[in-house]
Amino acid sequence: MGRSSALDPLPSTIAGTVDSTSHDSQSPLLEVRRLTSSYIDGGMRLTALADISFTLNDEEFVAVIGPSGSGKSTLLDIIAGLIAPDSGTVSLAGEVLTAERRLGRSAYMRQRDLLLPWRTALDNAALALEARGMPRRQARVAAAERLDAFGLSAFAHAYPAQLSGGMRQRVALARTALAANRLFLLDEPFGALDALTRIEMQSWWLDLWERDRGAVLLVTHDVDEAIFMADRVLVLTPRPGRLCWTESIALPRPRTRAMVTDPLFIAHKEALLAALGLIAS
Repeated sequence: MGRSSALDPLPSTIAGTVDSTSHDSQSPLLEVRRLTSSYIDGGMRLTALADISFTLNDEEFVAVIGPSGSGKSTLLDIIAGLIAPDSGTVSLAGEVLTAERRLGRSAYMRQRDLLLPWRTALDNAALALEARGMPRRQARVAAAERLDAFGLSAFAHAYPAQLSGGMRQRVALARTALAANRLFLLDEPFGALDALTRIEMQSWWLDLWERDRGAVLLVTHDVDEAIFMADRVLVLTPRPGRLCWTESIALPRPRTRAMVTDPLFIAHKEALLAALGLIAS
């Protein structure tokens, strides 16, 4: 536990579209090096991220926390290839890739489920396969074979308006997982849920990850969520976001809810709150 170099390798997770068959296991699945990104607001250029560096290994679960405006979502957008940074590099499976070449190489889920209201749960989940060029009928068959793992078999033909918030998130997570990538980018995936559903979904997602693995980079505002789910937690400073702390989580897996009262969990929480400047260190 404690401060470490931003370039130190991070532990094991779940994730997106990197070809694991060609991945050199000696190199990180994801490497972000000296990333800086800015944007124009009201005619002024503001720096969102400054000199960010870290690695993410295959089968590693890493969380990113920081105050609002620290560039957490920007970081995921850059890794996904949606925007290009001002400077720095992003490597996937050992290869430095431009933003354009990173598109489609990760499975990216935003906070809102973004389900299409005119599509059933099955058809929304199958959308990831259709986007990769699979014919719709074949995509529906392939998605149907996976719905049971997501607890969705009984809701395959329900429309989003007929589903609870937790079930909608399961559909969105199924769609994300069906992208068949080794790298998952999750931006506050449970943030819109009520407290009890959020706890249920955290445990459900971890159970799923324990079975399928991969690498996960999770952005969250919830310190408890970060500790409960991740192998390591990266802390960003207020804008411009800089990596100021890396907390290695020593809790064993599989994680259980009883761990939130464990002295080790509390010690991790105190360290992270101090890194965020919310309590005295």
